[in-house]
Amino acid sequence: MSTGIRLRLEIRGPTDRIEFLGTARDKPLGEALRDSPCRPLDPVPGTWADLPIGDFDFEFVLAAPPPEGTPLAGPRTREHPETLTEEQATRLAYGAEVADAASLLRAGQSVLVVCDKIVVPYLAEHVVLQAGREPRLLEAGGPEDTDGDASPGALGMGGGAQQSLRQRLLNQLRGILRELKDGQVLVVPHLDLLGGGQDAALPNEARELIELLYSAGDVVLLGFVDPSLPLPEVLAARFSTRLALEGTPRQVPIPGTGEHQPIQKALITRDEAAHFAGLDDTDMYKFLAGLNPVRLRHALRYALQRYEGRVDATVNDLRDTIRTFKAQQSSNFEIPDVQWEDIGGYEEVKEALARTLDTMDRSRTLPQEDEHLRGELTPRGFIFHGEPGTGKTLFAKAIANKFNATIQIVSGPEVTNKYVGEGERRIRELFAEGRRNAPSVIVFDEIDSIAARRTGGDDGGSRAGNAMVAQILTEMDGFRPDVQLLVVGTTNRLSLIDPALLRPARFVGFHIGLPDAQARRGIIQVHARRYRVSVDGVLEALTHATDGWNGDQIRALFRDAYVGEKFDDRPADAYQLGELVGQHLTARRQRLAAERREA
Repeated sequence: MSTGIRLRLEIRGPTDRIEFLGTARDKPLGEALRDSPCRPLDPVPGTWADLPIGDFDFEFVLAAPPPEGTPLAGPRTREHPETLTEEQATRLAYGAEVADAASLLRAGQSVLVVCDKIVVPYLAEHVVLQAGREPRLLEAGGPEDTDGDASPGALGMGGGAQQSLRQRLLNQLRGILRELKDGQVLVVPHLDLLGGGQDAALPNEARELIELLYSAGDVVLLGFVDPSLPLPEVLAARFSTRLALEGTPRQVPIPGTGEHQPIQKALITRDEAAHFAGLDDTDMYKFLAGLNPVRLRHALRYALQRYEGRVDATVNDLRDTIRTFKAQQSSNFEIPDVQWEDIGGYEEVKEALARTLDTMDRSRTLPQEDEHLRGELTPRGFIFHGEPGTGKTLFAKAIANKFNATIQIVSGPEVTNKYVGEGERRIRELFAEGRRNAPSVIVFDEIDSIAARRTGGDDGGSRAGNAMVAQILTEMDGFRPDVQLLVVGTTNRLSLIDPALLRPARFVGFHIGLPDAQARRGIIQVHARRYRVSVDGVLEALTHATDGWNGDQIRALFRDAYVGEKFDDRPADAYQLGELVGQHLTARRQRLAAERREA
């Protein structure tokens, strides 16, 4: 069997094939394609442009002549393609990674690909074919799988005579391993579902899988796992190399040329680009970077359908629609509704945050020779610490709005779990979802509950806490600069946080204390506008009377005034505001007295 790289070329007739083979004999691929009427039907990574023709096995496909006047379609053009399938988009976006994986497979190295499941069908066999090998696919419904459908019982959820899906796949795997020939590659599209789990608590089927794959050490494997699903390290170690396919790259190779073009040109069709004015003059990459090619195409089709018939749609409409699409695709992320103007007072904190955010935004335009400094200029996130009720979460929402980002707020205690490994799994899922929804902000409320200072204790609680801190550090240190994902932690007890998280390159800290007189004045004005309560003539008196109050308490004052006016026929005038202040002060004294008695 030939070991060359498989590449399909479209020809108009037999003479094209003869001409190509006759004239391209001593040329590299890129030059040969430029001088030929043949058109690649598969993505051609830029790394192939300098490879000699002898490294390839060409399959020539005769094409029907297009109707007169039909423009060139598909992903080869340097302009927006006329049409683009999900398969084309995936193979184009990941062309360089496919070439790397194919090169490793040709060298007899097993490859583990970490990517979203939705792109696996377009890559599983394609990578092997690009390597010039024959794929043998392990999948439910394959020729060796004849034991019925995948009912709940078949999924291993219950007992009975019917084999579980995992067992049937293992039986199929044994058959493939017995029959595998030289030049064939075993492809496992859903390795995580077949062998997933934590090393300490592996299901029996996962242990059988590990034994089978290690006993066939000379077999070349191509496996796929989703980044949100755990894979035992002992199973991952069976693969020589691991490749991660996350989101989409900023540039993709133009097939057959060795050149590159921006992703927002290569993966956006001509109709989509024409529909949103200003698209080609705007850098949209930060809004596309976290989407894999399939979800990107879904988002663009959704945007085109939403603005169908509109002639005034702009690139800003597209940006907002993509953000909405991401939020709708996630059950956890949402679009924040807080602006800087909605936060009263704290002008120094706002100015410091604005400077940091501006530096982060401008670092995206660094010259190429300074690209390596970007990570030092952009922290991975912020920690807001201070007394309860001071608006720490509001600052996180305002930051997300500044970034045109989606946001998810997670209560720290919700992440912890009594089962081994569940906390780390939840953290992995949160970050994977955050990357898919980039630009995004993940807020850990009460972060001290999951990121407390690590200890040397050997009890289960200490080990679980240490593991969660280690997982957070791993996720934050693995950030891609182009994928804008911010982590915000809020805490009332900064001293409990593990020092490794407080390094400047990871978290920048901001103290959000009880508001001073100037901040209280601003907070009062914000809530007076929101609840439509007049503070004319009493602003300074209220500012003085609320000394020692936090923002939540001031908001509650105006909420009660609004309720009294709308539902109890009590006008929200100076007298009523004074009454409410007195009630709040009395309740506060009683609460403090009760706390002293309990102490």
